[in-house]
Amino acid sequence: MSQTPVVPVGGMRDFLPLDVVRREYVINIIKDTFQLYGFQPVETPALEHLATLQGKYGEEGDQLMYKVLKRGAKLARALNPEATEEDLADMGLRYDLTVPLARLVAAHAHTMLPVFKRYQIQPVYRAERPAKGRYREFMQCDVDIVGVDRVDAEADVINAGVTLLRNLHFTGEDDFRIRLNHRRILQGLLAIAGVPAHLAKSALVAIDKLDKIGPEGVRSDLAQRGLSPSSVQILLRTMTDLVQIPTPADMLAALHRLLADHPEGQAGLQELETLTALLGAGPAHNTLRIDPFLARGMGYYTGPIYEVQFPDLASSGGGGGRYDNLLGHFHGSRIPACGFSLGLERILLIMEQRDMFPADLAAAPQVLVAQLDPAVSCYLHRVAHQLRADGLRTDLFPAPGRLRRQFRYAEKQGIRYVIIAGETEAAAKQVAIKDLTTGSQVAVDTPDLLRVVRQLLGTAT
Repeated sequence: MSQTPVVPVGGMRDFLPLDVVRREYVINIIKDTFQLYGFQPVETPALEHLATLQGKYGEEGDQLMYKVLKRGAKLARALNPEATEEDLADMGLRYDLTVPLARLVAAHAHTMLPVFKRYQIQPVYRAERPAKGRYREFMQCDVDIVGVDRVDAEADVINAGVTLLRNLHFTGEDDFRIRLNHRRILQGLLAIAGVPAHLAKSALVAIDKLDKIGPEGVRSDLAQRGLSPSSVQILLRTMTDLVQIPTPADMLAALHRLLADHPEGQAGLQELETLTALLGAGPAHNTLRIDPFLARGMGYYTGPIYEVQFPDLASSGGGGGRYDNLLGHFHGSRIPACGFSLGLERILLIMEQRDMFPADLAAAPQVLVAQLDPAVSCYLHRVAHQLRADGLRTDLFPAPGRLRRQFRYAEKQGIRYVIIAGETEAAAKQVAIKDLTTGSQVAVDTPDLLRVVRQLLGTAT
């Protein structure tokens, strides 16, 4: 008989109590920050129609999307030697939270305000190769503004993301950077390098891998995608020259010189200048870096794009951009929109590496009420209820038994104080409080119990 696996599928995880408490701590700060900026919560299903998801994420997205087989008779009818993957699947697990938002807006457009600000915190699914900080199921935390075509919207979502990171105590000057670019600037740089229009989208896929495979890897990839040696050489030389420029103002000036004869690129530069000025007036002012070869892999971006970069994380910690055409796939007309997404798992990883969680962050009980004698169980239940009613996290051992076993139970959870009572203590309306750290024990009248326990807990911390 084969043994049933006890470990999760690769790229999926179990979360033990401390993991869950830390996740909830961060998620609660995220919710509070997003609500501070006027964003309201929504949720969407994990499963979407495959037609909703496909073709929205570019080359890599369609490859990494989880597709779900048809069921029952529909699957039986689809099974034949000529069947393709599209014949066998009709649903997919959501790949991000942006495409489901676009569908949601189209479905509820008649009830929504002209400007819709939403946040969403839910898991997404990608058939990634599992690695440190990369999972097949992971939580995204998104803010989006629908219905605004000015870069004021980008400034709002970026500032919300920056405020969130500050509220999580990423307060150092070099704790993170916000990288900015614009799709029109990228189009201009490709054009002046002589990249044909029909190869531009494919070239962006290669450029987006710069952080992962380096300049020589990008050179090889661009060549394989059909770019001429001269175009590849111009692109790489431009990359090398621009990466040396330190400040946003100097970068904008250099790009104006490069794109002087390219109207599309100039239009992108004007928007990026406005966005940079707006961000300079808010919490993101000292975090900005303009990166003219930041591409962002999603195929739906149309304007400004941005990423948050941590010095101790090889890949981005989140990002976003403007996607004015995406909602049109569902709504039938152009609706401007932009958003910013932070990856919860990567933030948690960095916070753990930097030891950034509060020392007292725990869900473990503060006290244990032990049970020795069934005859006084009702008395001990009343004691436990009294402590809980006052807001103390109180565990009541679920059955009478040996004290040594109950002490071990408390120690494994980090519970320092154990409340004990037998028939003698119950008759006298008393309990004993044992300190497992020092071994000392004190008798307390039940009317004084709350005061004494709080005093002990306060002294212990």
